Amino acid sequence: MARNAERRQRLLDAAVEVIAVEGGRGLTFGAVDRAAGVPAGTASNYFASRDQLLAELAEHVFARLAPDPEEAARRMAVEPTREGERGLMVWLVERAIGDRAAHLALLELRLEATRNPHVAPTVTRQFAGNLALATSDHVDHGFPGDRSTALVLYLAMSGLLLDHLTMPELLGADAVAAVVDSIVAAVVPDAPAG
Repeated sequence: MARNAERRQRLLDAAVEVIAVEGGRGLTFGAVDRAAGVPAGTASNYFASRDQLLAELAEHVFARLAPDPEEAARRMAVEPTREGERGLMVWLVERAIGDRAAHLALLELRLEATRNPHVAPTVTRQFAGNLALATSDHVDHGFPGDRSTALVLYLAMSGLLLDHLTMPELLGADAVAAVVDSIVAAVVPDAPAG
């Protein structure tokens, strides 16, 4: 069977849906084949092992969740103020809600990494890269605060997304914007660090 990039993408997107709905234990080659609508045995022809599938899935999810570069540049061109940061965090929440399955897949991949030493390095590397990018976006664009501010903001927003994506009724959709406001007000200084 010819291995082509389009089919690999289709299989990885199907794996996102499977792991988001079924959890890590439900992520089998057969489940991926069924979700992708391909003949049985296709996924096993593209991925030598479940560990390889999980490692590639981690890379795929981060690529899938990356914003369009032009849109990101436009969003990052805001005034580097607390209010500008708030707008970016609202956008982050909107994007997370827009691809809930991919974010749930990330949560499952985190859990898999705690148990699977073959997958842990790839998952950790992807999350470390994401944190480094969030930190540099904050610092390099001159938003108030420093690297510690960026770290605490990242962790607080990660917690908000965890709760809202896994238990949407806990806070309710209407309360999320107010929680973002509270997080930004508590974490980001009112003026740039001098």
